[in-house]
Amino acid sequence: MPDGSLSLPARLCLLSWDPARSSAADTARAHHLVRAGALTELARRGLLTDDEGIATPADLDSRAGDAVLDGLLELVRESLPHRWRTWVRLHARVTFDAVREQLVAEGYLRAEKKRVLGVFPSVEYVLARAAAARALREQARDLLEGPLPAGEVSERDAALAVLAAAAGLGGPPGAAAGPRGRDRVAELTGRCAGAAPGLRRIVDEVRDAVSDETARAPVSARG
Repeated sequence: MPDGSLSLPARLCLLSWDPARSSAADTARAHHLVRAGALTELARRGLLTDDEGIATPADLDSRAGDAVLDGLLELVRESLPHRWRTWVRLHARVTFDAVREQLVAEGYLRAEKKRVLGVFPSVEYVLARAAAARALREQARDLLEGPLPAGEVSERDAALAVLAAAAGLGGPPGAAAGPRGRDRVAELTGRCAGAAPGLRRIVDEVRDAVSDETARAPVSARG
């Protein structure tokens, strides 16, 4: 996948921008998608584990070395226990905003100051590297629809494709709903969940949560 140096949530955030319009991805769907990516990445690294469906920090001291992931890990540690599905949406905008600032710092997005009604200061975020967002969408589509065996896809790329499909990105509308699409998503889910025991359940939980939240979102908010 292009821009492999970006974290999984950062790539999902960039993927959620519409490269044709450079339109902002600041919607509930984008918030949930980015949070799901952060949860999946923490689970892949063994920093969050599954305890009978509850997202549980592995210990009190480990860090991911990424400000966004460490911020979420700290939030989970300081909060009451919650299931994975709950964490996909609970304070999800906090993670989205932090990832968006990372993308601004890396030059993928640009923050433009403006005034609402000519009076109130505001900031609009636009794509600075539309080609990168376009390449991510094309690669996600190839992974979901192409001939490459799931076993040859990297675990991070498989996770990105699975979560993108749950959010309705990376392919034609409804492409993942047919028998072939469901089979491919299942293969990629198995691939990205093979890194650690219990990860399949976690990926299934966060993927289904994103899919449910996307289905409930107004059509106008889906981009």
